[in-house]
Amino acid sequence: MRLVSEKKFLTIDDGIELDCGSRLAPLTIAYETLGELSPARDNAVLVCHALSGDSHVAGFFPDDPEDARPGWWDIMVGPGRPIDTGRYFVICSNVIGGCQGSTGPSSENPATGRPYGLDFPVVTIHDMVRVQKRLIDHLGIKRLLAVVGGSLGGMQALEWSLTYPDMMDCAIPLATTMRHSALAIAFNEIARQAIMADPAWRRGDYYGAATPATGLAVARMIGHVTYLSDTALRQKFGRRLQNRQDFSFDFGVDFQVESYLRYQGSKFVNRFDANSFLYITKAADYFDICQRHGQGSGVKAFSKARTRYLVVSFTSDWLYPTAEAKEMVKAMKKNTLEVSFCEIKADCGHDAFLLPNPRLAELVAGFLDSVAKERGKQK
Repeated sequence: MRLVSEKKFLTIDDGIELDCGSRLAPLTIAYETLGELSPARDNAVLVCHALSGDSHVAGFFPDDPEDARPGWWDIMVGPGRPIDTGRYFVICSNVIGGCQGSTGPSSENPATGRPYGLDFPVVTIHDMVRVQKRLIDHLGIKRLLAVVGGSLGGMQALEWSLTYPDMMDCAIPLATTMRHSALAIAFNEIARQAIMADPAWRRGDYYGAATPATGLAVARMIGHVTYLSDTALRQKFGRRLQNRQDFSFDFGVDFQVESYLRYQGSKFVNRFDANSFLYITKAADYFDICQRHGQGSGVKAFSKARTRYLVVSFTSDWLYPTAEAKEMVKAMKKNTLEVSFCEIKADCGHDAFLLPNPRLAELVAGFLDSVAKERGKQK
């Protein structure tokens, strides 16, 4: 039986005052829910998506028979899956600044009647989380069982645990970091420059005209390389040629890895907005819980936490390496927080949290089960 999903929308007329000082109002947040909220409203799990994700975390849309693709984390969310929709009420929303239903740069600016473009204010992970909090309030949920996410979603889970420490039982940040390294910022900036160098970008004012498809495709290619690993690329492609026995001696596609990256870039252009890419990557670069919550100290930042954590890293993730996860865990433990940590062996790089992995599935399922049972004992 297929899990049925439905996109819903919440409009917040008064909006919120953003970290940049601007007020974004009104604003709309797109979200989806799966499973049933318990009578005690104590089984809610918020799943936060990564850069290119959206609210469609699992299942299929019944009114779109041509869209056979399940949600972006269908391997983890659903009946009998690690985040079991037979037990938990799962919520996933599209971040503000995005382009899949929540207010972002492609949305209509009420002051002009035209898309915001670069008039859209710069948003932060903290802003995204505060909007999610408004959604949780709207759903009548006083306390979340868990906030779960990988990469940018993991940043949101960490921000939740420090901004609303008394609203959750546990956080599960996967393949993430307390703050972007210079390397991560550098790759994001190269990707942003690829978009802004495209003549069709027109300083963000391209709506209704040709989009900066070339720039966005190159930006996605850059990002995609950071999500993989040297081992994954060697195993999948090596130096194998694409449909020919020898070099072409031109600048077309010679290698299979070139073809793969061009395909990933062109596919991304069809579903994502270039300005949203700029805004979300900037939000990731600004993210620094040590500075926001601890005056530069991770230990001070986690002194605000009141939750249990499951922190997971992957051996081949060079974008957010295990060393950064261990630094985070050390800061948590210095505050005597209850922390479970696991580094999972995986060759596929940063994207490992999105791919089938029995060890990850076992860890998440077991941890959630433990937290849910502990909550039950406290009633």
